[in-house]
Amino acid sequence: MIILKSSRELSLMREAGRISARALKLAGESIEPGVTTAEIDNVVQKYIESEGAKPSFLGYGGFPASVCISVNNVVIHGIPSKNCVLKQGDIVSVDVGACFQGFHGDNAWTFPCGDISKEAQALLDATKESLFKGIEQAQAGARIGDISNAIQQYVEARSYSVVRDFVGHGVGANLHEEPSVPNFGVPGRGPRLMPGMTIAIEPMVNQGTYEVKVLDDEWTTITSDGKLSAHFEHTISITQDGPVILTLPD
Repeated sequence: MIILKSSRELSLMREAGRISARALKLAGESIEPGVTTAEIDNVVQKYIESEGAKPSFLGYGGFPASVCISVNNVVIHGIPSKNCVLKQGDIVSVDVGACFQGFHGDNAWTFPCGDISKEAQALLDATKESLFKGIEQAQAGARIGDISNAIQQYVEARSYSVVRDFVGHGVGANLHEEPSVPNFGVPGRGPRLMPGMTIAIEPMVNQGTYEVKVLDDEWTTITSDGKLSAHFEHTISITQDGPVILTLPD
């Protein structure tokens, strides 16, 4: 069931989104060669809690950290570790959620660690732009498939692939709600977008095949061919006047 949010609930989600976005910005500013992903996780957790919120991911389904940090060929759900030391040239996907007074904000970004290759930068640029192509389609009266297809067409035109096994989702009092928001699909299909809906659009884009595999820790998800992957995400609300991004730091 798709849950439409009241103006009060949207206000709380906007605050949750602001906290999530500021936490993500802090994480990005912490990324440099020699830093461990555990150190970044600690920065994020301390900030979220200082704002009177809770990290959405901590303990979610048993996840052991406050943030997912996925490096290079890790697509999503990388577990922060003191043994994972970032190095020059890495690309680092950070996925952050914050729960404020019962409502969640969810966002992700892929950051360069120092100077990165032209190929890696091109992947980041394409993935980020595909997110905004998807957001452009999030108009009241449109359908989920319009978002999905816009992302897929943009990505595949650049010879990348969109991950099929994981998708975007509704967000609200639960971190994951209906509807699912795939990054591939047919325009004009799927649930109709209505004012009051809040969704996370999150393209996960691979250099090579879209196939992925989950490691034995049951979280860390990597590309099947070992090539790079990037991940960008915003939580948005559907309004009569167009999509509104809730995960902005200001």
